[in-house]
Amino acid sequence: MKRTRALAGTTAAVGGVTIVALRRWRRGRRRRSDRGTVVAATGRNGALARTASRIGVTYGVHQAQRTFASAERKERLDEAFLIRSADEVTETLGNLKGVMMKLGQMASYLDLGLPDEMRAALVPLQAAAPPMAPELATATVEDALGGPVTEFFAEWDPVAIAAASIGQVHRALTLDGRAVAVKIQYPGIAEAMAADLEHTDVLFMALRMMFPSLEAAPLVTELRTRLGEELDYITEASRQRRFAEYYRGHPFIVVPDVIDELSGERVITSDLVVGRTFAEVVNGSQTERDRSAEVIFRYVMRSLYRMGAFNGDPHPGNYLFTDDGRVVFLDYGLVKEFTPGEVELFAAMHRTMVDGYDPSGFRKLLVRASIIQPDAPVDDERLHEYFSGFYEHLLHHGPTLITREFTAGLVSRMFDTDGPFADVQKHINVPPGFLLIQRINLGLYALFADLGATADWQAILEDIVPWSDRPPTTELGVAEAHWASGSRGPTG
Repeated sequence: MKRTRALAGTTAAVGGVTIVALRRWRRGRRRRSDRGTVVAATGRNGALARTASRIGVTYGVHQAQRTFASAERKERLDEAFLIRSADEVTETLGNLKGVMMKLGQMASYLDLGLPDEMRAALVPLQAAAPPMAPELATATVEDALGGPVTEFFAEWDPVAIAAASIGQVHRALTLDGRAVAVKIQYPGIAEAMAADLEHTDVLFMALRMMFPSLEAAPLVTELRTRLGEELDYITEASRQRRFAEYYRGHPFIVVPDVIDELSGERVITSDLVVGRTFAEVVNGSQTERDRSAEVIFRYVMRSLYRMGAFNGDPHPGNYLFTDDGRVVFLDYGLVKEFTPGEVELFAAMHRTMVDGYDPSGFRKLLVRASIIQPDAPVDDERLHEYFSGFYEHLLHHGPTLITREFTAGLVSRMFDTDGPFADVQKHINVPPGFLLIQRINLGLYALFADLGATADWQAILEDIVPWSDRPPTTELGVAEAHWASGSRGPTG
């Protein structure tokens, strides 16, 4: 009961802080898109402020109701307050779209200590949000392609099958009979995200107070660049083509092909692939859940260490699971491409941590990566102990279950400045190249915890990475090795 009551108080406090912050954010001018869609920084901020205010009022009523209630009644009141508050936030973020909705999506699957009721209320943001009206969606795709939909599609479904933070997806049939998914960017979303991104410096100022060694300016630039690229559908389509070409013919990884002639600045058309959602797989058998986690793990690690590219948005709505055991990977708006030198640095850090106990060598790599300063007053063993938590599931062979406790521990190591590693945290920096990598540390393993996934993660990684000649130890590994030997080049 104490935990629920404390979280209820925290929710109201967050509402109050939001109002204070928004007073600082109320800048920007009203803009109008060519379709009459009003996008205003003040309007978005006002929506957040109104939600925070409603939560604050609700909290006052809630506290009054608790005054003379029994212990059991108080517990029920606390839970109901949390659910109502989360529903308010979900509705607001879903309507705002853009950066704000992305924050809601992340909160729904990262293990940030939120109660289950609040996480559950945010789950709809993973795969759906309030879509555009069918008439507006049709007009938007016609504007983007330069003509009526009948010039490009034999069949067009004006009702979206998915609506997310940047755009929404419609089914269609091309003139030559090809079933496709058409992703349309929301009118005015570029202006809305630009307004949101103007205030990322406020976020990093707060982080700078928590982590004095954090170099905030490069991170702000990296975040704005990566999120800004999500609005560039031409770049996104080119990245999706690269992933699709690399994984062509793969036995269990699917990346839909882009239809070039039906894509442009605000539209991406690609092959339609159907499958079950992440939520449906979570309710499946343990065998299916373990297999799905291994496929996702292989995709992420092979892309990083073999392609030198990283799809940095591991939220549940970006996966579909087919009946024949394949996983479809969607959405290539948030991709980071690394240089060979950067990939080798990641590899060296892994080898130094996993292949033997070498605190001194690991420290040198941290300095090389600009994660700590050479004169940071933390000894080698203490640094090694702190960072070993991020490699815990890879430190030994044998089946390892990814648990909620493990993922919560990762969050704690990064953000709990009153925790056991506070002495280390204040000397840690997050270089721009590591910003999206940390999305995996927090996001991917949170999904695996939801799946209750068990695997020999070290053995799987060793049959993927280029510095190991270990033969595959799983059925999926054998199939992937056969594919790689027949269709990949020296970096395959």
